[in-house]
Amino acid sequence: MRDTRESRLLLVLLIAIAFALITVDIRGGEDSPVDGARQAAATVFGPIESGVSAGVDPIGNAVSAIRDSGGRHDRLALLEEENAALKARLGSDDRSRSRLKQLDKMLKTAGQGQYGIKGAQVIAIGAAQGFSWTITIDVGASDGIKRDMTVLNGDGLIGRVTTVGPDTATVLLASDPDFTVGTRMESSDELGFASGQGDRPLRVELLNGKAEVKKGDRLVTFGSQADRPFVPGVPVGVVSRVDPSGGGLTRTLYVTPYASFTKLDIVGVVVEAPKKDPRDTVLPPKPKPTPRPTVTVTVTPSAEAPADGQNQPEQ
Repeated sequence: MRDTRESRLLLVLLIAIAFALITVDIRGGEDSPVDGARQAAATVFGPIESGVSAGVDPIGNAVSAIRDSGGRHDRLALLEEENAALKARLGSDDRSRSRLKQLDKMLKTAGQGQYGIKGAQVIAIGAAQGFSWTITIDVGASDGIKRDMTVLNGDGLIGRVTTVGPDTATVLLASDPDFTVGTRMESSDELGFASGQGDRPLRVELLNGKAEVKKGDRLVTFGSQADRPFVPGVPVGVVSRVDPSGGGLTRTLYVTPYASFTKLDIVGVVVEAPKKDPRDTVLPPKPKPTPRPTVTVTVTPSAEAPADGQNQPEQ
């Protein structure tokens, strides 16, 4: 359109009409007579405007991105959490299988010994009040746990409960130097006392200084009066070394425990003792000795070799 007098008058007229409509719209509020037209225009031209503005207004896009960043961040964080949880579930399959295996083994041990147990998970290592060999488990007084209860797992003796809170308990491990438990030798019934030595084998003092003991012999708990702190028959370990007898009143053994105190996850607290001593029934089956292959050598005499008792012919 060319810049003429008519075009200028038309522009002024359109501006005046626009101001008039704006004034009417403002004064009308929600009952504005132009509200219907505005909504219709928004319906028709809204998508077009959005598409155009997205393409030609990068500054507006940046402002919108900043304005929505909080919401987007929240959604992103939520997605990241969901992905992490999914990965944890997928990645924990092996761990779940391991725990199920531990639980099954522990239940089998408890069944063989007729122990009533409360399953628990190790949630912490060590105690706040010193350097003892202890663990914290996720059951406590609200679960029926009391001080001086026996703790075991599928392998054997773990320790005894020393401190009980509402929902957790502290267990003194059999490897602790302050730990002592009465033991009984398999088959021979020789009695003794086992003490912890940290990461070294348990030290056992047999009451009979002349007891016949050899490497590979096995021990179980002897049990305590009223079954506290120890119930009888829990596997303790295997004799790894026997000190030479010096004619003393006791005999010293070193026992490798069945349980690994540095790899504890699922354990059980014995809340109900067996009605009778299981004695050696909870011990694992003895490993069968591997047969040594024998080789038979057959020697066939040569035809040129002289028979026994005959001299070789003179040359």
